[in-house]
Amino acid sequence: MTFSGRLSGDMPQGQGVSVTACICTHNRTHYLSHCLESLRHQTVGLDAFEIIVVDSNSSPAAATEMQRLVAELPNARLLRVEEIGISRARNAGAAAASGDYVAYIDDDALAAPDWIEQIMRVVEEQPVRPAVLSGRALPVWEAPLPDWWPESLRGILTITEWVGRGEYRTSEVPAGLGPYGANLIVERAALLSVSGFAEDLGRRGGMLLSDEDVHLAWKLQDSGRSARHDSRITVHHCIQAQRLSPSWLLQRLYWQGASSVLTRLMLGHPGLVWGEFPRRLGLAMLLAPLALIPASSTALIGLRWRLAYAQGYVRMVIGELLPRPEAPSLPRKACGLAENASAAREAMG
Repeated sequence: MTFSGRLSGDMPQGQGVSVTACICTHNRTHYLSHCLESLRHQTVGLDAFEIIVVDSNSSPAAATEMQRLVAELPNARLLRVEEIGISRARNAGAAAASGDYVAYIDDDALAAPDWIEQIMRVVEEQPVRPAVLSGRALPVWEAPLPDWWPESLRGILTITEWVGRGEYRTSEVPAGLGPYGANLIVERAALLSVSGFAEDLGRRGGMLLSDEDVHLAWKLQDSGRSARHDSRITVHHCIQAQRLSPSWLLQRLYWQGASSVLTRLMLGHPGLVWGEFPRRLGLAMLLAPLALIPASSTALIGLRWRLAYAQGYVRMVIGELLPRPEAPSLPRKACGLAENASAAREAMG
């Protein structure tokens, strides 16, 4: 990875910046209501930015409630996409946005009162405008974090607590720190120039594929644009009680393993996938007997989440890279995702 920050499309400091806040949601009007309320009280005032809510194929009752909620804000608009998927919804929001930057916030997150103000400030502080910004996502616990939850996996709940600023994938920020879609700001022109978020990544239906945010950030950064973390840009992310279970954690880690493979391949790094494959395959084989433990049990969870990740990793490699017969009319990626969805159900019980 090289970062130059000198693409001709970069705009100089001090020319002002407009922001569109975008919330993508599906059948979660309770969370949406609170998220919109946090945007109502931004320090810059409602006339300083716009809000787009993207309804990702919600039920008729939820869609009606969304219309009511959005109508209460003079700077808000409602869009609907008929096919579910977070990346597809985010792309629809970007296409409709008028701001220089699209500030994505999850429907179960609350914007700090100065969220929009800090986005504008951070952009204007940079010598050239960054393509991607992300900041802190502080937890709001719906239930206490269980004692058995591995400390190293707090981040899997979309929590970022590091205070500081700097370019991702450099010594300026901690190793492994990356952007989260719960608090992700993207220059609209840059986003559209790479055809938006990859719709093969991101959650849709029962598949917990992720890393669509990371893929976009690294793709733009690899092209020479800046992708930065700045902790002044803060949201508060609700950690849902239903996620604090062993079965959810194992399922999430399975899909994270699959997502890691797919993201690296889409960024053009098959060597990284193959380099890690022997270790993941060895773990999957060595720890395979642990799959007999019920998914709801916390027993040996430190080993079982590693097994889940390895299973997802290995199955995605098999689906995407290893030769196998397949229907000529169905792309390999589609075959792999379909098989992995079935495998996840089997692996997680």
